[in-house]
Amino acid sequence: MAGTIETRLKQLGLTLPAAATPVANYIPFVRTGNLIFVAGQIPLLNGAVHYHGIVGLDVTLEEAMNAARLCGLNLLAQAKAACDGDLDRITRVVKLTGFVAANAHFTDHPKVINGASDLMVEVFGDAGRHARVAVGAPSLPRGAPVEVDALFEVA
Repeated sequence: MAGTIETRLKQLGLTLPAAATPVANYIPFVRTGNLIFVAGQIPLLNGAVHYHGIVGLDVTLEEAMNAARLCGLNLLAQAKAACDGDLDRITRVVKLTGFVAANAHFTDHPKVINGASDLMVEVFGDAGRHARVAVGAPSLPRGAPVEVDALFEVA
């Protein structure tokens, strides 16, 4: 039987991707006590970076927001793996940290990371409201325009 969060994902028309494997010397998540720290996720779709470039130059604001949403789906895929397949064990989205590859004149970092933040609230309701950081960077791994990491509380 599908859990509450899985049902909610279906209602939203969302399918979680397979949890990505690391491309360097790190693990995709760490669980300590009642916390899950999920490593930064880029906008991977079917194992490939779906969006490339610098926001405001190669990538529009709308595309960047969609990229951040895709990062959020990848965060949820990792969290699901960390919870042995049961997203209902997540009791709170504590914090997201979002990085936006942008030039010095771009200032809409918060709007970009709303793509991931809005997803968390859609999926978890009030438990999806979280603290957040949204910052710019000159480049990100594999040419991605956005990277987001997360901290979840679990039962």
